[in-house]
Amino acid sequence: MIEKLLERLDESTCNFLAVARMRRELEEAGFIFLSAEEEWDLVPRGKYYTVKNGSAVFAFVIGDKTPSETGLRMIAAHSDSPCFKIKPCPEIEGDGGVVSLNVEKYGGGIMYTWFDRPLSLSGRVMLRGANPLRPEERLVDLRRPVATIPHLAIHFNRSVNEGNALSVQKDMKPVVGYFSKGQLEDYKSRGGIVKCLVAEHLCVKPEEILDYELCLYPAEPAGVCGVDGKYYQSARIDDLSMAFAALDALLEECDRPCEATRMIMIFDNEETGSATKQGAASAFARGLVERIVGCTDSGIQAFERAIARSFLISADNAHAWHPNYNDKYDPTNHPVIGGGPVVKINANCKYMTDAKGAAVFRAICDKAGVPSQYFVNHGDVAGGSTLGNILTSQLDLEGVDMGNAIWAMHSARETAGTADQEMTVKAFRTFFGEL
Repeated sequence: MIEKLLERLDESTCNFLAVARMRRELEEAGFIFLSAEEEWDLVPRGKYYTVKNGSAVFAFVIGDKTPSETGLRMIAAHSDSPCFKIKPCPEIEGDGGVVSLNVEKYGGGIMYTWFDRPLSLSGRVMLRGANPLRPEERLVDLRRPVATIPHLAIHFNRSVNEGNALSVQKDMKPVVGYFSKGQLEDYKSRGGIVKCLVAEHLCVKPEEILDYELCLYPAEPAGVCGVDGKYYQSARIDDLSMAFAALDALLEECDRPCEATRMIMIFDNEETGSATKQGAASAFARGLVERIVGCTDSGIQAFERAIARSFLISADNAHAWHPNYNDKYDPTNHPVIGGGPVVKINANCKYMTDAKGAAVFRAICDKAGVPSQYFVNHGDVAGGSTLGNILTSQLDLEGVDMGNAIWAMHSARETAGTADQEMTVKAFRTFFGEL
């Protein structure tokens, strides 16, 4: 299982490519794509999926009974991770013909972990089409290091190890190389270095590129580590490990009969607040559930009854206890790597978990035969939030926020437990099974 996850992480170098990988696996399993522009005809045991913006994917299997009788079983995760996005007209020239790229920070990443790494570039490109309202969309991944963000030598900042405030605009510009005056003039005449790189990779002309959404990503491959191989490291573990765990569970259980409709929702833009058309704060999820219920259930107040019987697992990773920073953790509720899925609780409702949601998920874990843990913030440390409480502003759902315990969340390279991934998939499969 872990080797397959590592392969997926290496392929999913941005949100668009993560969704493309999930779409391919869904179609190989017999799921049928549904366009939002078309009328849907859903049948019991039918396997379907739809996509929003190319960066969010929603897959579901219609149950043997109507949603108003059984509710929906839903798992939510997200496709995006902190990174650096390339601005339009990004080339910045320096002495000797060196060229850096003008970038913008996406999400709350640990910036200094991006220094001195080989970086590549991926994302989506919009090409000129026959209809101005419908440009051609192409995905791109250069799959080779084309940039690095070099750190300033310690000789120029002797106190660097005592704390080093960073400016995105000043300190985090990736360098792509040195070029002669003639080379620079040639690149400028054809739209710039970035457009030329992407155009060459896609076998199109630079002038065909109308716009792009491109990000930098660490080029090192994912891998297993630790003396006994109990850890794995990669970029984008948060939250692709949970997104692929949800996908695995649905694919493993999709052909088994189940009374309830089962669904995974992989949103985008969680790292920036979810307030986009493809994010959990949008009306998309509610509209999708209404459409599913409307196509499969004719009962009175079917939607409201379906929601009242539904349960959501909001799957986003948790903070593992760190042996070097014990003082940052709650003394009695700090999960460890290898200890199983983590229930996330916050008294100020940053997570959707309440006693009922926690009890349901712990009972699912018990039935699956896997241990579970709690994460609660240190009393003096403010925590983050995630998909669960955002979704409850759109859908009146019972549910739980959970995830696997990882180190270095939002680093350019995070660390997680191999056994935890397997245990979470087992719990998710139990949730999607005949409870």
